[in-house]
Amino acid sequence: MKVYLPALVATLVLATACTKDKPAPFDPGPTQVFRNPIVSSKFTADPAALVHNGTVYVYAGHDEADTGQNQYVMNEWLCYSSTDMVNWTEHPVPLRVGAFAWARADAWASQVIARNGKFYWYATVDHRTVPGKAIGVAVSNSPTGPFTDALGTALITNNMTTAVNSFFDDIDPTVFIASSGQAYLYWGNTACYYAKLKPNMVELDGPIRTIPLPAYTEAPWIHQRGSWYYLSYASGFPEKIAYARSRSPEGPWVYQGVLNELATNSETNHQAIIDFKGKSYFIYHNGALPTGGNFRRSVCVDYLRYNADSTMQKVVMTNLGVEPAL
Repeated sequence: MKVYLPALVATLVLATACTKDKPAPFDPGPTQVFRNPIVSSKFTADPAALVHNGTVYVYAGHDEADTGQNQYVMNEWLCYSSTDMVNWTEHPVPLRVGAFAWARADAWASQVIARNGKFYWYATVDHRTVPGKAIGVAVSNSPTGPFTDALGTALITNNMTTAVNSFFDDIDPTVFIASSGQAYLYWGNTACYYAKLKPNMVELDGPIRTIPLPAYTEAPWIHQRGSWYYLSYASGFPEKIAYARSRSPEGPWVYQGVLNELATNSETNHQAIIDFKGKSYFIYHNGALPTGGNFRRSVCVDYLRYNADSTMQKVVMTNLGVEPAL
């Protein structure tokens, strides 16, 4: 299924100056293109992104709550691909909660990463027998699936983490492979956890540690630019996105401030940051579609820019979105 964007087009009507003898004709002016949200046929949330072989893949949870239903209804994850960041192809339902036999419900935030010819999907679900949220790993030979449970059990369960007493602290996994080849898993709500992964990508390689971050809520994302590592995350509630920097994926992390402000009509936010065809992109969700809101969210894309000192400029969230990447 192809989702051709822009989904919305608005015409700005401009009046030209009047002559002395008669009014000048109306000039319809340029056609203004609105490319955010990038998908209008479904409600999509908690985006993660993967760049692979000249294509961007965006993975998102599917918000299925009815209008006025004030709770998360999420049973599956969705995948969209693009070679220009504007026109997106849907790859229907590469992963559902049911793929994890040990899981009970809730297709919450996730991320896919490639390694050694395979694609590993780290996903938040509700555990069937261990109270609380958990993180599972699915695997596929293709970025669009189908994905199957790689372990037959959870990688992270709620009884493995003790920094906070919460059923919800084991959510929002993000995975990162450093230039050294070492893979890391970061996750957490109200506490930011991280651990090394073994080369097989489905086992922890050492203890679980925590990262102290100001006003940390959830949604960590790691990316690297040059010799700097950036850890962005949802901060406060309603959520803004803040970030810290380090010279190492293990820290110490130095807080750099707010990266973007509150999203339209959504108390949550969840970001992915990628480079593609010479530009940097900030991928996030809001509640801007008709009948959208906190439980009916939509993925958007805007540009990310850096200062001369390698800090990041504040992201401006727009309904214009981005131009086609060539």
